[in-house]
Amino acid sequence: MTETQKEHYFDWASTSPTDKEIVEEAFSRTLAAWGNPSSIHAAGKEAKALLDEARLRCAKVLSVPEETIYFTSGGTESDHIPLLSVLNKLGKGTVLFSSIEHPAVQEMASELKKCGWNAVAIPSNSEGIVTAQAVKNLLTADTAMVFVMAVNNETGAIQPIREIAAAITEFAGNKRRPKLHVDCVQAAGKIPLNLCDMGIDSAAFSAHKICGPRGIGILYMKDKTEPFLRGGGQEKGIRSGTENVYGALSFAKALEKHYITPSSKAFCRYELQKKLALDFCEKIAAIKGATLIPQIRLEKSENYSPWVVQASFKNIPGQVMLRALDSEGFYISTGSACSSRKNSRPILEAMHVTKEQSENAVRFSFGPSTTEKAMNELCDKVIEICSRFN
Repeated sequence: MTETQKEHYFDWASTSPTDKEIVEEAFSRTLAAWGNPSSIHAAGKEAKALLDEARLRCAKVLSVPEETIYFTSGGTESDHIPLLSVLNKLGKGTVLFSSIEHPAVQEMASELKKCGWNAVAIPSNSEGIVTAQAVKNLLTADTAMVFVMAVNNETGAIQPIREIAAAITEFAGNKRRPKLHVDCVQAAGKIPLNLCDMGIDSAAFSAHKICGPRGIGILYMKDKTEPFLRGGGQEKGIRSGTENVYGALSFAKALEKHYITPSSKAFCRYELQKKLALDFCEKIAAIKGATLIPQIRLEKSENYSPWVVQASFKNIPGQVMLRALDSEGFYISTGSACSSRKNSRPILEAMHVTKEQSENAVRFSFGPSTTEKAMNELCDKVIEICSRFN
């Protein structure tokens, strides 16, 4: 991919361009320490030291105890492990899933029903938000777990996790509290995030969304649990399999470079992106036949990630807009890459978006290296394409 093509890459929510500095540093260190971290000889101990270092660095960035960090193969596995552990422990009950979850969670809901669990979808409002009241309305005595993502991968809607956690705690009273799992894949490195302040029990992260390599994720678990899948006992028995030391080191570096807190270097870029996203949304909304999804976004921009924007264009199916931009060297998507071969748009359906708007919807997503100039050029190209159809 040429530098111009990289500049016109607007599909960061699917995957981010890999940061050369991040992967080369991790690669060079693991070339020298190539042993199996579980081996007790010198080569194994050297690799284990790097793995321990990566875990400590990740924990430091996330401001959580080192023992709560587990390395996985990615966001999907980090979503599945807590769920499977609860199912293994309780055997039956109710699990609540927000209706706007990523396919990694949505598909598991279907499988749970086959296994006899009561899998219930928490409704979203038209703004793409799952409210604390919506969760509270569905909590029952046998609710074992609640799944609500931090930032939606298609609309960028930021979910009220703290309020949801408080509602769960209030409902439980002195009895067993349902576990709250949060998919933070589109939140880490995108919005300010404080796990300890959110009241969650477990969370999923993926390195390739913040310029790290594919195939490495993090599972944060406040309390240790009994694993459903067993094997060699790596990662304190929670996730067996030879550890990906290279991936762990890469993830640590990616978090250090891109994780957003008020005191982090990434915070200034985040503040700039809020302005750029608002300008971009205003320009898109001004196009004849264009509709932001949700339409309320301009009025409530603080409720949406500045890195993800969804819009629909009258008379232009999403796939047509995607291909038209692709032919001009601009890269976007119609939604989650995991669902790109499917015709349905369950997240938009949950928001009660009309069928026509759903079919015409596309997603623009940005990253730290996206420039204002590139975003303006994208707008100009979208305007040009729209003029051919309206």
